[in-house]
Amino acid sequence: MNRTAAVIHYEKAVRAAVPGLTELHARVLRPGRRTDAGHPGTITRDSRRNEGIRMQQRLQADIDALVARLLRGQAADGSWRLGFIEQGTSLDAATVLQLQNAGIARPKLVKALAERMIAKQSDGGAWRVYPDEKTGNASATAECYYALQYAGISPDEPFMRKARKAFADIGGLGRIESLLTKFQLALIGRYPWPRWFPVPIGILLLPASSPLHFFQFSGYARVHMAPMLILADRKPVDKQPHIRPLTPDTRSDAELKRLQRGWHAHFGAAVRGLSEDRRKGPWSPAAKIRELATDRAERFILERIEADGTLYGYSSATLLMLHALRTLGYSTSHPVVEKAVRGLESLTAPDIASASRTSMQITTSAVWDTALISHALQDAGVPAGHPAVEKAGEYLLARQHVKLGDWKRGVKRPAAGGWGFSDVNAINPDMDDTTAALRAVRGLPGHRGRAAADRGLLWLLAMQNADGGWAAFERNVDHPLIRWVPLDGAEDAATDPSTPDLTGRTLEYLGRCAGLTTAHAYVRRGADWLYRRQEKDGSWYGRWGVCYIYGTWAALTGLTAVGEPNDHPRIRKAAEWLLGIQHADGGFGESCASDSARRYTPLTHGTLSQTAWALDALIAAHAKPNPAMERACDYLLRHLQAGSGPETEYPTGGGLPGCLYARYDSYSLVWPLLALAHYRDKYGGAPALE
Repeated sequence: MNRTAAVIHYEKAVRAAVPGLTELHARVLRPGRRTDAGHPGTITRDSRRNEGIRMQQRLQADIDALVARLLRGQAADGSWRLGFIEQGTSLDAATVLQLQNAGIARPKLVKALAERMIAKQSDGGAWRVYPDEKTGNASATAECYYALQYAGISPDEPFMRKARKAFADIGGLGRIESLLTKFQLALIGRYPWPRWFPVPIGILLLPASSPLHFFQFSGYARVHMAPMLILADRKPVDKQPHIRPLTPDTRSDAELKRLQRGWHAHFGAAVRGLSEDRRKGPWSPAAKIRELATDRAERFILERIEADGTLYGYSSATLLMLHALRTLGYSTSHPVVEKAVRGLESLTAPDIASASRTSMQITTSAVWDTALISHALQDAGVPAGHPAVEKAGEYLLARQHVKLGDWKRGVKRPAAGGWGFSDVNAINPDMDDTTAALRAVRGLPGHRGRAAADRGLLWLLAMQNADGGWAAFERNVDHPLIRWVPLDGAEDAATDPSTPDLTGRTLEYLGRCAGLTTAHAYVRRGADWLYRRQEKDGSWYGRWGVCYIYGTWAALTGLTAVGEPNDHPRIRKAAEWLLGIQHADGGFGESCASDSARRYTPLTHGTLSQTAWALDALIAAHAKPNPAMERACDYLLRHLQAGSGPETEYPTGGGLPGCLYARYDSYSLVWPLLALAHYRDKYGGAPALE
């Protein structure tokens, strides 16, 4: 193929993949053609100019390839449905334990989940929560060891013997740190229930006027706590005699006391110090109160079941719900139970990083993925009138919430208008999905898109916290009394505070898409909140992504979008922090270990999503490109072609610090696409400045 034919072929390929893409992109980027004034068809002698043009050509070629790939992946209903895969195996194990222990026959699902658990075992015999976890994880190892036996695996298999040895080497039952794991093991008789639980079930009866009440816990915590409180109160045990334990069942008094202290590790010091007699009283309510509170917990659960039968759309909450309902006497043939099991089955997805073995997802991410991808396609040059964008818009418009949920409690004049994360979510909207959906639908033609955008914007503004920031799900659910509740880790799971990542993403939408600036008082308050939460090194912590790269990206893009100047000392410091952590190959990579350590912990390799976040943040903070940004672009362009490996497969989605991390299959596509498109649009063919 000669040069002229190659140029014609290139332009045809772009137009075929993206009908309606502007002529500018295809015309200006003909290989070897000058883009400034002068003689068309000649090649400039300025080597730096040539480098810029070559980079722009590479950028556009990969942008076109990503656009074409994403367009091919759209479902018939306009959505994109990619995996939201737990890196670990906690949900796989919990599902097997629930189904097998309850006698719910799903042999194919159990076998498939068991195969993934076996494949995820490390060479040393233990299981890990994230790939570079320094030692095996005791909680994950115990969950998988017992779940595999319930799935029919012999404890005499070589890999099961390795698991027992690895568990002992880690430190045994005393090293299990996850509260949910202790619940799972207590339910099957492999860990003793606590004599008392620090949050009494009677808390469900306290009115909203009480200094401390149930709705001061986060929405995520409430849907898990309600079934957990039933279980902690009833303490059911269904022990199967054929299951071989990890440790001997016969325990000395000293061992039992040590395991009770294992529960106490989750409880605050104030309650740990109480004598056994003092623990009675509020923690041992009268039988009638317990009965009334149990009824309230049951109603709370049943009223928050989504259309697919799951509790709030979460597999983890649904599994706890099934345990609690069984404890209350629900049979496996009860309609609520049967529908919940079908809902769980709908949450499975292939794990492409594990030979497409079946995994139990935390929830589905269809709304999130659809909003992100539609927005990215439009930023890449696909017009709002393109059929794929219009179909995605119809899908998203149909999933804008129209009824009030628990979030209404913190809002004076609540009006629905947000979006949730999953395909079936109709009662639990969140800030991140709402801003993502608003970015995707804002350019849709016609009245419906504008009306939906107006409702979404009003909902978003109404959800600003009193401190100026934005939280994940609800408003002002960060009561200081909750921090005194004797549950370890309450700040991570039991509260829903303002976070830098969500505040930054909200500001980015308000500035870039809604045209608002810090001249508006509520935007100014959001920006000031971000400055107050900046770390000493210039970074920000991100709660829902890994971790400091994610938070810093969200904060920088948000602050600059609402008009904060690039030469602001805080913005300069953040940009310098990012430049200081770049790998020699141009990439950026951060370990999940940052989350628990609460300090930046580098990976030995970069990841596509984190490199894209860092690059996008640097684009926002610099008027002109620099060599570090060019190296980041080069890293993305090189690794996008590979398509697999740790750069793509490492989990960069946050869940529960130290316990749960997720890989979004969309992230290695959508974030590079956005960053490369932003680089192209801001800098064109300009050479990087030394």
